[in-house]
Amino acid sequence: MKNNKLTDSLQLVIFGASGDLSQTKLIPSLYKLFKRGRLPEEFFLLGADHHFENRAEFLRNLSETVREILPETFETALWEKFAKKLNYLQIDFEDEAGYKELSRKLDKKEKSYRSSRQRIYYLATAPGFFPLITEKLDNFDLAGSDGADWPRLVIEKPFGYDLESAVEFNSKIYRVFPEDNIYRIDHYLGKEMIQNILTMRFANMIFEPIWNKNYIDNIQIISTEKQGIKSRGKYYDKSGALRDMIQSHLLQMLALIAMEPPENMATESILQEKIKLLKSLAETPLLNLEDNLVLGQYSKLERPEKYIPGYQEEDKIKPDSSTETFAAVKFNINNLRWRGVPIYLKTGKRLEKKNTKIFIQFKSDFHPSFLDNNEPEANLLIIKVQPREGVSLQFNAKKPGSQNEIVPVFMDFCHKAPRDLQSTPEAYEELLAALIRGDQSLFTHWKEVKNSWLFIDQLREFIDTREIKPEKYLPGSSGPESMTRLVARDHRQWWDDAALEEQEENL
Repeated sequence: MKNNKLTDSLQLVIFGASGDLSQTKLIPSLYKLFKRGRLPEEFFLLGADHHFENRAEFLRNLSETVREILPETFETALWEKFAKKLNYLQIDFEDEAGYKELSRKLDKKEKSYRSSRQRIYYLATAPGFFPLITEKLDNFDLAGSDGADWPRLVIEKPFGYDLESAVEFNSKIYRVFPEDNIYRIDHYLGKEMIQNILTMRFANMIFEPIWNKNYIDNIQIISTEKQGIKSRGKYYDKSGALRDMIQSHLLQMLALIAMEPPENMATESILQEKIKLLKSLAETPLLNLEDNLVLGQYSKLERPEKYIPGYQEEDKIKPDSSTETFAAVKFNINNLRWRGVPIYLKTGKRLEKKNTKIFIQFKSDFHPSFLDNNEPEANLLIIKVQPREGVSLQFNAKKPGSQNEIVPVFMDFCHKAPRDLQSTPEAYEELLAALIRGDQSLFTHWKEVKNSWLFIDQLREFIDTREIKPEKYLPGSSGPESMTRLVARDHRQWWDDAALEEQEENL
């Protein structure tokens, strides 16, 4: 177990430093950590990429980007202090000369530090470069260290495109880095409300005793976006919604919601229970997928006031692509706690709103006298991840002034809090801070990745075998029509509808 202390000195190498992730997420987050005094005293960042020719060009572009992204946080004088800690190396990831120069730069800087080889290599590149860069680091003696915790390798998702490719990637990386030194990023795990799930479950006796099949009717985990695929066409057309969102983000949220209570809140104990849950899920056959799986793809929208291109018209997308931009699936977890409780996952792009929420619907076993003509609404626990963060609990009460009219009311945390109480750190800030401390609780283990792919591969095999094509849906809609039938045949509803949100806002 690592000591989770902030190191005195650190060298951080970001491969892919000119990419969108580095420019808009990683380096702005590091600047905010620097502003908060959460970076090591001796901190050095080396951006490695082929796009910029020199350090001056790299910093000039970076300064403009960070200033635009953080207009309220950016301070010129502070940025200039931060920029002194940044350097740049133009490198072709396949060219050995670049790694020789990388080694020279790091060694030269390291001579002024009190401690050595405390390095992090962050692979903010296309997945195909993961094994290559790792092998080059090893070949040029950049992966060795005197301490067990160093150096650390950070890998962005996707980790492979299926189980076979993930196993291949992992075996190549394992030749150089042990599992304890590998940090696989899932940025949803850095979000405040995701981190809050375990506290909410296990620090409140009102929840844990009823967190099972005897009291919970169903669980819905939903993450939707208004935007399309933006500039990610080359990646997304090989991936689709199942691989891009469900394999990582949604299954990670489910693991935290559905796992058994850990022995304690140490990283190792939590990890063991998450792995058990995902393994149970991977080993449970997915039944009746013809009724329990919905795939969609957004079409074009032509109106006098605006035109939105369809998915097949997006840049770097094949004109006849059958890649899904929407996916909804229903399944069960075959263990003692959850047997018989349906789990619904839903995600999609170009939908009516950006929204990530987890809905826990409790069973409707009301007192018989309330079932005659005024049946109450279901009790709901709503965990709001983005764009707003917080928790709502819907329960029933008598409408003031009425004789017996029952209305749903909400208890709400953070929803209408003052602005300063809502300014929680961005996900990447939390992840980078945990990475520097050596805290792996916000990162995914290989066994989690493996079992997530086993689950997704079952779905992909069904789709490919049946040659299922995604159903078209209009941008700005709630998704394909089949989505409604998926829950309606169970006499249930999707809880992320506009009516519930409006009701929550007003009550």
